[in-house]
Amino acid sequence: MSKSSSGSKASNAGGQSIGVPLASSLPERPAVHGSFKVQLQKEQLVFSSAHFITFAGDICECLHGHNYGLRAEVEGSLDENRYVIDFIAFRESLAELVKQLDHHMLIAMHHPLILVDAQENEVTVRFREKRWVFPREDCMLLPITNTTAEEIAWWIATEVRKKLYPKIGDRLISIEVGVDENNGQWGCCRLPWNPSSPAMSNP
Repeated sequence: MSKSSSGSKASNAGGQSIGVPLASSLPERPAVHGSFKVQLQKEQLVFSSAHFITFAGDICECLHGHNYGLRAEVEGSLDENRYVIDFIAFRESLAELVKQLDHHMLIAMHHPLILVDAQENEVTVRFREKRWVFPREDCMLLPITNTTAEEIAWWIATEVRKKLYPKIGDRLISIEVGVDENNGQWGCCRLPWNPSSPAMSNP
């Protein structure tokens, strides 16, 4: 087989010579620029929890539950491995939070009209004339104002960011989490990836 400056030659089944380009003669791969996203929505990212919310000032729902669904997305540039984020690390961080929420009573700790008294073995919750007492191990006390899908999404987004930001740094732009409380009724929260942003605080 003879070589030339443009490549090498080989014979096909019919004995004809065909050109085989050398690696050095191939066109240079263009630089990949832009913003990329990774989305996760897995069957195992679900949780069944009880809650109640308040609305219209001082109206309080009856205690009830949902089979919640979860999806999450991060946006940013590609790293040296040519991906935005490790799917496994992203999935596991979400799964840890789902496990904390699953089969628990979700209680908002910062509601001005909901009084929460958390003791070692039980949690007492009061709203006006209503009063509930739950086993402490069955409760998930959340640093939010109301246990809406939107605020639960905010808490999940902040917790994922808190866990993964030290490993990833500033390369990502944002994180968005959606919580589905009733087969297509989503509450979503999008936050900047950098925790030092003023948008980190929950209004």
